[in-house]
Amino acid sequence: MKILTGPCVLEDRDTVMRIAEKLKPLSEDKRVEFYFKASFDKANRTSISSFRGPGLDEGLKLFQEIKEQFGYKVVTDIHESYQAAPAGEVMDILQIPAFLCRQTDLLVAAAKTPAIINIKKGQFLAADAMKHPVEKILNTRGITEVNYENSEKTGVWLCERGNTFGYGALVVDMRNLLLLRQYAPVIFDATHSVQIPSTGGTTGGNSSFVPYMAKAAAAVGVDGFFFETHTDPSVALSDGPNMLKIDDLYKTVSDIFAIKEALGYN
Repeated sequence: MKILTGPCVLEDRDTVMRIAEKLKPLSEDKRVEFYFKASFDKANRTSISSFRGPGLDEGLKLFQEIKEQFGYKVVTDIHESYQAAPAGEVMDILQIPAFLCRQTDLLVAAAKTPAIINIKKGQFLAADAMKHPVEKILNTRGITEVNYENSEKTGVWLCERGNTFGYGALVVDMRNLLLLRQYAPVIFDATHSVQIPSTGGTTGGNSSFVPYMAKAAAAVGVDGFFFETHTDPSVALSDGPNMLKIDDLYKTVSDIFAIKEALGYN
């Protein structure tokens, strides 16, 4: 099972390396295909004064250090086409943010790198609309038919986080997990699924719902999970309200494996 986890954004080096160290037991679990995730730039913060991260150059240096020290595969978002090539030299996965999932130039630039591409479904899109972003990646990589097998072979994933209906929260339709798997392996974004966007200048959320959402997705059946985590979410510089503490992350992952085993999922 794929697990993408780490802090929302690259904070100071000591904090990031401490979180990476705490995740070593998960990375060593033979049942887990482990990826360390963080962003070098949170370009879609609610407030202009919010912390965004160290930027592309410094961020990639820190990711390279994490790879060398811990042996982790690493994941980050990209927001502009010019970021794809340099990020693709370091990162194992390039993640396309939900609000940019239809941006052709960004998708094509990402597809020209050797990285796996994880496309987050826009909060404004139906599941079947995600065939087209997948198609852009596959076509750029020389594949014409959009299906799960071709995406798995070519390194294209889809990530579900829910839809917004205008009342300030996200709602996950579990049917989407099945619909999206027609086109690509599916990663369930458990922590962003409980976001409450733009609550008075910052993005809020309720992390107490995260384990329940993850267990529900595990029961439906997905290829992996995305969790943002921190040693102390209360002081995280981005998305703290919907993060899991690292101890709670381990408990949630254990529950997910129990559900998969009970249901006979591989």
